[in-house]
Amino acid sequence: MEKFFNNTKVAFALKTDTELDRAYFLFKMIDNEPLVRIGTAVTNFALKAHLPVEGLIRATVFDHFCGGTTEDDCLSVVDKMYTKGVSSVLDYSVEGKEEEAQFDAALEMTLKTIEFAKEKLAIPFAVFKPTGFGRFYLYEKLGEKQVLTTEEQKEWNRVVERFDTVCKAAYEKDVALLIDGEESWMQDAADDLVAQMMRKYNKEKAIVFNTLQLYRWDRLDYLKRLHEQAKMEGFYIGMKLVRGAYMEKENKRAEEKGYPTPICESKEATDINYDTTVVYMMDNLDRMSIFAGTHNELSSYKLIELMEAKGVLKSDPRIWFGQLYGMSDNISYNLAEQGYNVAKYLPFGPVRDVMPYLIRRAEENTSVAGQTSRELNLLKTERDRRKTEK
Repeated sequence: MEKFFNNTKVAFALKTDTELDRAYFLFKMIDNEPLVRIGTAVTNFALKAHLPVEGLIRATVFDHFCGGTTEDDCLSVVDKMYTKGVSSVLDYSVEGKEEEAQFDAALEMTLKTIEFAKEKLAIPFAVFKPTGFGRFYLYEKLGEKQVLTTEEQKEWNRVVERFDTVCKAAYEKDVALLIDGEESWMQDAADDLVAQMMRKYNKEKAIVFNTLQLYRWDRLDYLKRLHEQAKMEGFYIGMKLVRGAYMEKENKRAEEKGYPTPICESKEATDINYDTTVVYMMDNLDRMSIFAGTHNELSSYKLIELMEAKGVLKSDPRIWFGQLYGMSDNISYNLAEQGYNVAKYLPFGPVRDVMPYLIRRAEENTSVAGQTSRELNLLKTERDRRKTEK
């Protein structure tokens, strides 16, 4: 197969020389692990102390990885990417809130993005995080099969109601809805709730998508069990496939609490798990839809090969490729140019509220071997290419 992810002219066509330089500078910093640790600590301190750093953050890391501070802010980015065939998933990336008023605000924002998606071809999906709609503790307690107190049960009923409100809106407006995966010790309760929504709203096709984090070795088995239910009860399965973003946290907790880690033993085992799951879903495409969230070029090529082997059209609505805004443009834009369905996650929200998300991105880039150096090489190649063209 022709390897087309190296085409930097296509990958960075939308970037001005200044933006290209900024991206190069940014990844150069992220490539330095001690610097990321210091930068993270300093940023956290500055935000907590209410020092005037938002302008600096906004001009560097925020604008590279985020679409804006509000959903309207994002529209110019959405339109610009769509000129190259790359769609957007507006992701309200405010994390770690614990109050009812904030959960209701997240619900309102998600409903608003569904409305946006209905109006704009360039936004094919909406998305939310389970803990955006309810306290982490509740999911955890339910996952451990503990009985909720009367008050907690009332609170959980409200969480279920928020899920239902959003899934119903997505169903009525025919907008696919991605539900993100989180830590394993809260995920069981989230999985049960999402499966409930699939039964209700995925009768004709996949509208509601759960997320499989495939650095967990038990996820393919989970999918197979869900598939059996789907066949028996007549609903469709939508799944976003990712490797996962909480590895250090997962291993640490397993060690502290003395249970076997849910994480695959190696990066290689994770890659195999990911690709095997893609194969399983492609073999059952009659009942499944795939959102392949990956920055891994090999996994992307493998999915392309499977589509070709099975005679599945590049534009088949059941298969999407997804990457994060500000990363792996070489995959996103080159896939789009070839005619595949591609969507970028476009995070937005107030600068200080989105910082936990951005910090995780920086740390993740530092811990994924080769990711940052690959970005740097591509950016350098494109800068050199432009210089020789001038």
